This record gives sequence, C-alpha cells and structure tokens, in this order.
Amino acid sequence: MGNVKMFGCGAVAQLVLSGGSHGMFLTVNFAFGFAATLGILVCGQVSGGHLNPAVTFALCLLGRERWRKFPMYFLFQTIGAFFGAAIIFGMYYDALWDFPGSFNMTGPGNTAGIFATYPGKHLTIVNGFFDQIIGTAALIVCILAIVDPYNNPIPQGLEAFTVGFVVLVIGLSMGFNSGYAVNPARDLGPRLFSAMAGWGSGVFTARKGWFLVPIFAPFLGTIIGVMIYQLMVGFHVEGEVRDKLSMEEENVRLANVNTKENSKEATKEIY
Repeated sequence: MGNVKMFGCGAVAQLVLSGGSHGMFLTVNFAFGFAATLGILVCGQVSGGHLNPAVTFALCLLGRERWRKFPMYFLFQTIGAFFGAAIIFGMYYDALWDFPGSFNMTGPGNTAGIFATYPGKHLTIVNGFFDQIIGTAALIVCILAIVDPYNNPIPQGLEAFTVGFVVLVIGLSMGFNSGYAVNPARDLGPRLFSAMAGWGSGVFTARKGWFLVPIFAPFLGTIIGVMIYQLMVGFHVEGEVRDKLSMEEENVRLANVNTKENSKEATKEIY
C-alpha cells in the first residue's frame, strides 16, 4: 500500500506544487494505475497483494479469506499508506513550504488534497457517498472477474497489470467528483499523516465530516459489487464447473464398472 501512495501522491504533488507544469489529470491516473500494478508485483506472493481493505472484505465475504485476517490487513494497509504519504511529504517538504497557503485548509492554496481525497465544490455528501459506492462496486466486480478461477483465466503473471488497468480506467472515468478513493486505507492513512504534519484537525472537519465517506462507502460498494458479480457471473460459472466435474466423475465410475465387468467375464472364460 505504501508503494501505491508513494507513487500516486508523488504524481499529485508534482501536479499541484508545479502549478500544472509537471503533470496533469491523466498522469495522476497513470501513476495510481501503475502503482497498483507494482504494489501487487512486490507483495503478491507474500500477502496476496490486496492493497485495499475493500478487496480483502470482498474475499472474506466469498469465503476465500479468513475473517480474522481482515482487521490485520486493514491495519497494515493503512500503516503502509501512512508511510507512503510521509515519504512524499519529506520529498516535497521545501516545495510545500514554498507554496503560498499550503497548510491553510480554508484557503485557495490548500494542498491537503495531495495526500487524501476531498470533494469538489459541486459535490454533496449524498452524491459523494453514491460516487464511492459505484466506484468501489466497479472495482470489485472487475477484480473478482480477474481472480475468479472459474472465469476466463488471465494469463499467469498478467493479473497485476490487469488490476492496474482497472484502477486506471476507474480514475479516468470516475475521478472528477472526489478523486476516486475507493480504498479506505488509501484515504485514512494519509489523512492521519496530514493531520499530524501541519494541516491539523481540519482534514477531518472539512465539508462536514467528509472523511467518513471514503472510509464507509467503499465497504457498501464492496457488498454490492460481490452481489452483482455472483448473481451475474459467479454462480453461473461455478455451476457449469460443478456440472462438468460431476459428469467427469460419472464417466470415471462407468469406466470402472465396465472394467470390473470385463475382468469378471475374462475370468469366467479362463475357467
């Protein structure tokens, strides 16, 4: 998770602190997408490369991960995001102090958005909640399709690149409203860091407690995403596989029965 935040926040920091001369909306999305790919490649063999509590939650709902893992994954994903934000803060420390009004949460030069997500001026809490639910549901549906052993298999080694592509597409299509957190750890960890680093409690009180939206809405989106995938795809492909396995087992039983009968007939002929 620290990997994702380091590269993602770094791209946002370049865009904001340079006034747009060293980045654009497209480069930020590419950074987060490729960061997700690299994060999975780095830790995929160790922890599964979830990087997102919503993904862990989805796998727990499906019984593919034990529930006791969920709080630990959530904790360490948040810690990883916290330190990823800290690295970028240290790297751009001088630039932040040189940027007018950088630490003023109510001013036009506020840079807290480098680390955590904040709603656009047009966005209400209700619409933002819906935004996070839809974005996370889309993410979960796509990831379940990628990791489902019964669905069309992704060539081995390309799963990480496919997930990164999903993150990129979601960012390009759903990033305008509030920066598409769709990941409670990716938002909470850096928000905690920014509160400690100079932005203060304003990171929690901004827009009437907006910080709660990217923490809770993704889990609701996860439930919806799991239901959609299982109803539209999962139950069907699993059923087909079960039918195929049952047919193969029946064929094996019939073959064994025929073999035994042939053996008995051969024995009778001998005697």
